[in-house]
Amino acid sequence: MTLRENRRTPLSLSQIAEAVGARLVGDGAIKIGGVASIHAATESDLVFVEDEKHLASALRSRAGAVIAGEFAAHTASRKPLLISDHPKLTLARAARLLQECDLANEAPRVESVHPSATVHPTAVLNPGVHVDEHAVIGDCVRIGENTRVGAGCVIADGVSIGRDCTIYPNATIYAGTAIGDRVIAHAGAVLGSDGFGYVRDRKTGRYEKFPQVGKLVIEDDVEIGANTTIDRGALDETRIGRGTKIDNLVHIGHNCQIGEDVVIAAQTGLSGSIVIEKGVVLGGQVGIGEHARIGEGVMLGGQGGVLPNKVLRGKGKAFWGTPAQPLREYLKQLATVARLAKKE
Repeated sequence: MTLRENRRTPLSLSQIAEAVGARLVGDGAIKIGGVASIHAATESDLVFVEDEKHLASALRSRAGAVIAGEFAAHTASRKPLLISDHPKLTLARAARLLQECDLANEAPRVESVHPSATVHPTAVLNPGVHVDEHAVIGDCVRIGENTRVGAGCVIADGVSIGRDCTIYPNATIYAGTAIGDRVIAHAGAVLGSDGFGYVRDRKTGRYEKFPQVGKLVIEDDVEIGANTTIDRGALDETRIGRGTKIDNLVHIGHNCQIGEDVVIAAQTGLSGSIVIEKGVVLGGQVGIGEHARIGEGVMLGGQGGVLPNKVLRGKGKAFWGTPAQPLREYLKQLATVARLAKKE
């Protein structure tokens, strides 16, 4: 059995409006079964617009209904509208509602293990767990209800995975890793591998491996992108906070503490023992040195660099450049350099 997209169970537009807290304008009896872009929508789909200039296009589309801002409230249209102060968020909530409704209407799930998978006799697979082709489940692994393990995954000894998780094909989860509920790990992710820790013998100049015996803890509602790697702690733990979203090709080193609702874009690299507080946003290709701390709500622009032991603070404040500095200062420096270049 392979990982699949869930079929959508239709709901009336009025049911959706009530559930997501949007104001309904027009026929609430029409049935909605999914969400789509304006160009790909069918008569049973919801679409959204955040800008008035795209409203006409949405109203001309085949979509069954449109989620829009207050600017659309008095628009003359035969197509029903859901009025929201945050249309994109409302669409996301509607999509989740449709998915949850579909799952609730399914027959009770039973454990399903593909014949080619290898599951250790001591592993505990709760009801609804699906294990696909050639996956390997190790000694004393515990997997929660309705979690799906994709083809070719390796779940090593002592790993615990919560309920309603999706582990996509060829992900590898090292021994002792603990994963919460509703976690998504995309294809090729490597979770709980040894950190890059060595001690140099001053006499011989040779490097000897420092113990990498800590744990990796991933809290609820985290999403981890394809081919992302997260190291276990050296002696303690690496922790990824609830609701954090990590893009593809990100590396997080040992002993890092990532707070709740952090967003990390692709190709970012974090050295060991970094603290990222809640609500931080890291752009693509950011690099952060060991023992640095990024304070709550900081935004660090793409290709920004933070030196080891540095602390960035300022909720809602943007930093850019290498070494990272407040955005206004960084832009002033760029302007100064440009003026100097013109004088030469």
